[in-house]
Amino acid sequence: MVIESTPAENRRILTPSALNRLVRELIEGALPMVWIQGELSNVARPASGHLYFSLKDAAAQVRCAMFRPRSTWLKFRAADGMHVLARARVSLYEARGEFQLIVEHLEEAGEGALRRAFEILKAKLQAEGLFDAARKRALPRFPRRIGVITSPTGAAIRDVLTVAARRFPLAGIEVLPVQVQGAEAPAQIVAMLEAAARAHRHDVLLLTRGGGSLEDLAAFNDEAVARAIAASPIPVVSAVGHEIDFSICDFVADLRAPTPSAAAELILPDGAALARTLSQSMARLQHAWRRRSQGAMQRLDHLSTRLQAQRPQQRLAAGRERMQALRDRLLRAQSLTGERAAVRLAHARTRLLAQHPRERLIPLRQHAADLRQRLTLAWSRHAERQARRLKELARALHAVSPLEVLQRGYAILFDHDGKVLRSVRGVRPGDPLRARLADGELPLHVDDPNTHA
Repeated sequence: MVIESTPAENRRILTPSALNRLVRELIEGALPMVWIQGELSNVARPASGHLYFSLKDAAAQVRCAMFRPRSTWLKFRAADGMHVLARARVSLYEARGEFQLIVEHLEEAGEGALRRAFEILKAKLQAEGLFDAARKRALPRFPRRIGVITSPTGAAIRDVLTVAARRFPLAGIEVLPVQVQGAEAPAQIVAMLEAAARAHRHDVLLLTRGGGSLEDLAAFNDEAVARAIAASPIPVVSAVGHEIDFSICDFVADLRAPTPSAAAELILPDGAALARTLSQSMARLQHAWRRRSQGAMQRLDHLSTRLQAQRPQQRLAAGRERMQALRDRLLRAQSLTGERAAVRLAHARTRLLAQHPRERLIPLRQHAADLRQRLTLAWSRHAERQARRLKELARALHAVSPLEVLQRGYAILFDHDGKVLRSVRGVRPGDPLRARLADGELPLHVDDPNTHA
């Protein structure tokens, strides 16, 4: 085999960096943004905040990088083993010549995404109060017609019918057929709930289906279905899946049952227990009737005896006896009353004699004489005290009397108006004056009041 060499002047020589750049441009230009699903492995988040990991399946894997700030927008924590769905650009890391994906968006795939959507919707409806126990309604004790919203060919309806036939055959079970899985299931369930509400035929509605994965139960985690259950005027029981399965419908419904069979047990009364209760009630009723009959017969015998005692002959004999007894009591009372009256009269006569005026005049006269003597003695003593006091007052008055001063040779001058003169000022020549002496008054005439001032 002969290999022809290319002339040196026609060769295009590339460096590794140029080659990697060329390949990167070819890849990024040829491949648009792609969606890729796989399992996370080798997840790393360095201090830079970027996210590096590998996406793999059973046959291959590819390196991926998710740069800040997109890596901080994730609504979950990436970890090895998680199944994710990524939207990425195909590229080449030039520094090492490694094929890689630049991830723009990352979300949980399959079960993980459904579980996250379930939790978000659950929190939303709970915040709105759709799960509150206060709005839950009690189920009727004896439902006459039950509407079962489920697939007509599923195992759930067979379980419900079996329990109903065994437990309470009198209740009517009406199947309201809907799809319980698939894209059309939520709309059918909502429509059937609204139709049942308009029909007013059922006492309680049972929304049920058998177990399955979270994807299989997606119709019962739908927001529209949950709101239709909350708006239903008929009590709704939810029995979706197995005992460990919980759906949004379970939280919104008036009652949650772990299985379809358990739901039938909760909705329907126990026929055997009702029969036993009815038998016991009949026995109690018969016993009460017998007791009441016996009591009535005893009362009838008692009334017959009383009726015999109320015959006219019996009543007349009893009246005579009672009249004789009253007559004897009256005679005894009259005798006793006379004796008591005589005693009271003698006692009153004794008291009256003791209170006679003649008996009271002697001590009253003596008391009056004593009072007269005491009054005379008190009056004489009072008069003596008043006379002594009057003498003392007269001596004191005489000591300060102006007449006593006049007796010692003094005189009191009065002007023509009768006022006492106390100074020569204000007196004019010719003014008439009066002088009061001890034994009388003298009229005076002023010549010159300033002569002897």
